Amino acid sequence: MIGKLTGILDTVGEDHIILDVQGVGYQVHCSSRTMNGLPLAGEAISMVIETHVRETEIKLFGFSSELERDWFNLLQSVQGVGAKVALAVQSTLSAGELASAIALQDKAMITRAPGIGPKVGQRIVSELKDKAPAYSGSAAQELGLASDIGDGLAPSAVSDAVSALGNLGYSSEQAARAVSAALRLAGEEADSARLIRLGLKELAG
Repeated sequence: MIGKLTGILDTVGEDHIILDVQGVGYQVHCSSRTMNGLPLAGEAISMVIETHVRETEIKLFGFSSELERDWFNLLQSVQGVGAKVALAVQSTLSAGELASAIALQDKAMITRAPGIGPKVGQRIVSELKDKAPAYSGSAAQELGLASDIGDGLAPSAVSDAVSALGNLGYSSEQAARAVSAALRLAGEEADSARLIRLGLKELAG
């Protein structure tokens, strides 16, 4: 199996690139988020590769990091989610946004991806609830709080602060991260008013 390719970016298509590796052109399918981060044609690139082998074809999927590839495979563990749907989700949400949406059980955030309906969005946040923390990386603390909020287990001051920030127009992910940062500064005994003030300061910074 091909796990990594290093070569020259030859051409860029709508949903794939041609990666020239010592004169052999590999067609590699990518999310639009990954493609937006590519260098100009003619420049050197290295991509993490996931190889799908089917009876009639071999298809390569390219990623900027192993974490991105891990999320691609994790998404496909959900019933009804194939490679195309997984790439659509990854085109819309970063790894951090995806992890936060799952922790918060925010299916609306998932359904921002084209072609993702409410049923699939709900399955993604439900089925990956216990698997996502392993892919949260350095955001583990924030996502732990987000998970408590999503489960209704967070202290009332925290939930009230997140709700207040949401009413001001911030996304659930932004609010959860800001309140998490506020908690680190103010301590777990802080009331909602203090968390809101510190959260707003965090968001303004």
